[in-house]
Amino acid sequence: MAPTHPATIAVGVEHEFVERKSRFLARVEPVSSVAEADAVIAAERKRWWDARHHCSAMVTGLLADQARSSDDGEPSGTAGVPMLEVLRRRGLTDVVAVVSRYFGGVKLGAGGLVRAYSTSVSEALDLARVVQRRSLVRVSIEVSHAEAGRFDNLLRDWTARSDAVLGDTAFETRATLEAWVPPASVSSLHDMLATASGGAVQPVIGEERIVDIPETPSRPH
Repeated sequence: MAPTHPATIAVGVEHEFVERKSRFLARVEPVSSVAEADAVIAAERKRWWDARHHCSAMVTGLLADQARSSDDGEPSGTAGVPMLEVLRRRGLTDVVAVVSRYFGGVKLGAGGLVRAYSTSVSEALDLARVVQRRSLVRVSIEVSHAEAGRFDNLLRDWTARSDAVLGDTAFETRATLEAWVPPASVSSLHDMLATASGGAVQPVIGEERIVDIPETPSRPH
């Protein structure tokens, strides 16, 4: 298995949770910076302008090393921190959660608020598509156009078995196929290509970087 990093989500999700007549409107969005997260929070404040509270939590950074939360007027520790703990437990980064609350006339107490805010975020994330992140090496192989189809099929089969991801294919004088490969699997790919080509096709090893890998098969971007 390739080394993994904190995951994120593919697209934003929304969810409404009701507890004793109070409405909790949760929005969870992928973001690339604290400034982008702040913009999401500001947009929710404007959208639900008459809500009593707009509590938030965010985790950002490739290693999830930046975090912030806000109770926005709720009793200290009953909203933002529980929301943040949900994001942490899910192993997420580059994500912001905002929960806007419409008070229903019945006080929930500290324990009730903690459960309501954490449940709102947790149930919203249950709707999200997770994007895993792994450290992978770019490997390219160059073949003739006539051989491109055969090696494309070989590469697809190999990546499916090897925790790797197909990259782009370029057609110029020759065809260049690309894959993003766990560093520990590069030698296995080399052996597969050598066997398939009688040693004629050699992989070219390129950069190593963090690649987003959605739950459904996808090329890195």
